[in-house]
Amino acid sequence: GRNCSFLQEMDVIQKRDENCYCYVQNRTTHLQYVWSTLQVKVNSREMFRFEPISEKSNCRNSETVFEFAACAVQVFWKPETSTETFISIKQYGEDICFKIQPFKTELYTVSVNREMLDGKLLFLFVAGIFLFHFANSLSRSTKFFYLSGIILGVLAVLVFVLLSLKRFIPRHSTFWILMSGCWMSSLYFIYCFKENMQWLWSEHRNYLLGYFLAVGITSFATCYQHGPLTTELSITLFTWTLQLTAFVLIYCGVTIPQVAYAVIAVSLCSKGLHYPLGAACHIGRKMKNHFKSKKLVFKCLTEEEYREQGETETIRALEELRSFCRNPDFPSWLAVSKLQSPHRFAGFVLGSPHVSPAETKAHDEEYGIGSFFLEEQLFETRAESEQDDPANSIHEGDEEDEGEMHKEISFPYATELL
Repeated sequence: GRNCSFLQEMDVIQKRDENCYCYVQNRTTHLQYVWSTLQVKVNSREMFRFEPISEKSNCRNSETVFEFAACAVQVFWKPETSTETFISIKQYGEDICFKIQPFKTELYTVSVNREMLDGKLLFLFVAGIFLFHFANSLSRSTKFFYLSGIILGVLAVLVFVLLSLKRFIPRHSTFWILMSGCWMSSLYFIYCFKENMQWLWSEHRNYLLGYFLAVGITSFATCYQHGPLTTELSITLFTWTLQLTAFVLIYCGVTIPQVAYAVIAVSLCSKGLHYPLGAACHIGRKMKNHFKSKKLVFKCLTEEEYREQGETETIRALEELRSFCRNPDFPSWLAVSKLQSPHRFAGFVLGSPHVSPAETKAHDEEYGIGSFFLEEQLFETRAESEQDDPANSIHEGDEEDEGEMHKEISFPYATELL
């Protein structure tokens, strides 16, 4: 990059001849640029060739798999040819260099602008957070299982085919060797697609849509035939895969790697400390209740609460009695020998009411509305009120007359109340 022009923010460069351009990253970290990207736009009225330049000319010096894939793409992939292209540069990423080769001596423009909030980065970050925290519930969802199968079939078709043919591979070692190769190939094609997505969409849109439609339908049909996950082991593995994918999305969703590492660490701690924090809160509540002064609090029940509580406790006690009598250890023969009506006891154990209809009718006649007991209580109350009346002590002669009048009036009065 010694003979290349260095790009800076807000630059607008116009040239006609072939030239290379480089953008050198600023190593000073600013948190306001966590979702910020630089957009480099190259446009011209005539066709030109856009060719990325790798700083490492030898792919054998690549430190990671992704660097090797990027180097291989730049060596073997055909340079993009068009009249307009865009480059999105992550803040605090690697230095970017590219070459512009116009086919004719036509003016082309290179402009650099900053996008403070990149929607794609923010979407990846939020999707990663959501996927990590809801991975357990999503792994048990049938609809999400089919959606994941379609996405896996479209992005990593070799991995999807190998998973579909797993039952025909007898040895696990052979399967995992093939799986490693399929994942490496899939990552290579994903990187190629990401780097040349704009060119593929503009030049081969129909083929791209046909591929998405055909592979998507095939993947859904395969997943539907296989059915959703049922075993706990498969669900657990699927959950771990979703959480690992969430970490990748979080890392790709920010421009500062240190922020991504911090968010991933906090997410892991929040998951790992969920159960210890819950246990600590439970122990704290127990200790608080233990050392708290125990003062008896009495509460008066209303008549309706008293009746509801009585009915509830009676039903609960009867169910406990039925469960106890159904126990194999219960001495049924001894109990039956001491009962007057064993058939009624057997019916109660099997679920029949503990009170017969005849007993219910007799109780209503004795203590219900219009019963002899209620009438007797009403008459006693009337008699006591008459004895306490001071008007009865005025004249002895009038007491007999008034007593007879009361006797004649009280019965019709009681009858009206009843």
